[in-house]
Amino acid sequence: MKEEKKNQQLQPITEEMGVHKEWYIEARKVTEKTLPEFIRHITEDYSHDYGTICHALASAAVAAANAVNHSPEGGITGFQAGAVMWEFIRHWNYEDNKSGMKIVDYDQMLYPQSDYKFDKTISKSTWEVIQKMAKENLEEKQEHAHPNVISHWESIVNGKIPFGYTIKDED
Repeated sequence: MKEEKKNQQLQPITEEMGVHKEWYIEARKVTEKTLPEFIRHITEDYSHDYGTICHALASAAVAAANAVNHSPEGGITGFQAGAVMWEFIRHWNYEDNKSGMKIVDYDQMLYPQSDYKFDKTISKSTWEVIQKMAKENLEEKQEHAHPNVISHWESIVNGKIPFGYTIKDED
């Protein structure tokens, strides 16, 4: 059977074809039992390009999360789903981000109690990390950076908070 599969030609796909859109729909229905076949299908039935492999990986992650949520111990709330999202982002992309992240959900503009989510504020600890990183960049990366970037780093080191942000005391 494996030899037969090996000889079978994979279906080449591109993002423009939109095949990946169906994966995300299917991923919401995946259970522990159907997860292996879902992953096999998206990884072995297609010849991926630079973009479609990203969708395969993302839809596999969504499918795995749904499989756990559909398990007997599953059934998480929306709040818990948000926590899962942040944990995934933190642990998947952990080496790239040192100062923190923010995702803006513009749907929240529909609710007046969400006004704080749109403040242009950062915590004092985040500001200190950014200043430290700017100083390190000036010491280590200056020769490869554009003059505008160097000026920006210098202004940060000198205490100018960029982009109209202000520092908010941490709670």
